[in-house]
Amino acid sequence: MNHILKSTTALSLATAMLAAPAWADMDAARAFLDNEIGDLSVLSREEQEAEMQFFVDAAEPFQGMDIKVVSETITTHEYESQVLAPAFTAITGIQVTHDLIGEGDVVEKLQTQMQSGENIYDAYVNDSDLIGTHWRYEQVRNLTDWMAGDGADVTLQTLDLDDFIGLSFTTGPDGKLYQMPTQQFANLYWFRYDWFNDEKNKADFQEQFGYELGVPVNWSAYEDIAEFFTGRDLSHMGVDGEVFGNMDYGKKDPSLGWRYTDAWMSMAGMGDVGEPNGLPVDEWGIRVNENSQPVGSCVARGGATNSPAAVYAVTKAIEWLQKYSPPAAAGMTFGEAGPIPAQGNIAQQMFWYTAFTADTVKPGLPVMNEDGTPKWRMAPSPHGVYWKEGQKIGYQDAGSWTLMESTPVDRAQAAWLYAQFVTSKTVDLKKSDVGLTFIRESTINSDHFTERADKLGGLIEFYRSPARVAWSPTGTNVPDYPKLAQLWWQNIGDAMSGAKTPQEALDSLCADQERVLERLERAGVQGDLGPVMNDEVDAEEWFSQAGAPFPKLDNEDEEPITVSYDELIQSWQ
Repeated sequence: MNHILKSTTALSLATAMLAAPAWADMDAARAFLDNEIGDLSVLSREEQEAEMQFFVDAAEPFQGMDIKVVSETITTHEYESQVLAPAFTAITGIQVTHDLIGEGDVVEKLQTQMQSGENIYDAYVNDSDLIGTHWRYEQVRNLTDWMAGDGADVTLQTLDLDDFIGLSFTTGPDGKLYQMPTQQFANLYWFRYDWFNDEKNKADFQEQFGYELGVPVNWSAYEDIAEFFTGRDLSHMGVDGEVFGNMDYGKKDPSLGWRYTDAWMSMAGMGDVGEPNGLPVDEWGIRVNENSQPVGSCVARGGATNSPAAVYAVTKAIEWLQKYSPPAAAGMTFGEAGPIPAQGNIAQQMFWYTAFTADTVKPGLPVMNEDGTPKWRMAPSPHGVYWKEGQKIGYQDAGSWTLMESTPVDRAQAAWLYAQFVTSKTVDLKKSDVGLTFIRESTINSDHFTERADKLGGLIEFYRSPARVAWSPTGTNVPDYPKLAQLWWQNIGDAMSGAKTPQEALDSLCADQERVLERLERAGVQGDLGPVMNDEVDAEEWFSQAGAPFPKLDNEDEEPITVSYDELIQSWQ
């Protein structure tokens, strides 16, 4: 997802910025609004200028300061780094270096700053998956207290936190806000709308399976559709080459861990009911007590990481990868697999990140119509046989601004101004138009995205729908994301390669997770918020109780259900 922004507006903006005064003033702000924002804002020009005046005034004590911030490399952050950071510098006089590095590298830098106390970056765009880590270790500034205290004079009055759609993801059990989203994207179901609506395909599917081809509601239907399209001759639709009914990836690599911690188990139905995450058992299989302290990961301690639902989830993923995916997929990473559906030979993908939308709507792709509308659509993810109403059903990434306690106050204040600038209502509609990673209700509901919706394959309909609350990031049950996340790709990789059965790999994973939890408990580094491990008991004791972990079902093949995509979208209106 690496791009170089080459828009003429960006170039004209850069020219205007070079001509701007050395220190902050409104001339640079007006040049930015004229050359970059234009009509793409939910605010009136007068309201935009009022926000820009705030940044000019609030930045006065920090003029001439050099600050460094960091994020992973996706389209949205490239826009921030290459367009918004220079604009902010010209408007405020604060020199911002916005580094773009790999997601794993961001976590590594943050870990180093936590452990050393050395101020490496003045702010991080850090996934809200670390909310449980931040809340327990108390090494990031909680923004609730910050905005009322040291950050009060540098907090935008029109920031409008209520307009952000992802604050539940960045709020601790104490009710305090620890991070502020700057981009969000979900993993949804992706499919070839044109193939599904083709009369021959519909008739042949009905004849073979006895029900209508449509968006799969459950995994049984997904599996039938994968079987139907794999190897199918679609020459009557002008499709050349071999066709596959599923796309995924399986290389033993850190990105394989995201494939599973990013809520694959929740889609199967492994955890408990709850929003934004299952309680007391979450989608990592970690159980917490009434004080939000982790008490176990294996079934013997009331966790679900090695439960029958988890084994079912991993087994199905491997089976579909082997039977219905391109042969090369098993050796691919997340980044390598991402562009494949846009090449035109994939019928559907269960686990597709909406962050790929911008790359998948480019003119000239085999999956695009000549009028600029996509041949594909996205829809809610189908759920597995263990899933129950009220459980989460997928993952939503929320890259969020995070201020470390180890950052000097003045530097944190300057970085906080930049974080608000790139998430402000003045800027957000244009930023979202570039990156399609929505954080604000006002942007999602704007007239601009009503007009653009038919070009984005269901993305706007999803984010406007009541369904979106069932997609969420990793929650507060996970006490140390960096330590625990690395265990997943190593153990799941053993199952993918056939070195272990799914049950053996998950037994190993939950045992590894519990060793980390036990170390945290012994070290006492998280105080009263840290793990307090349950004693091990026979698994049947937990299976006989309500909620997760759930006992193995006698039949894991449920009756397949599909729904018409157009009816589904209509039900969201």
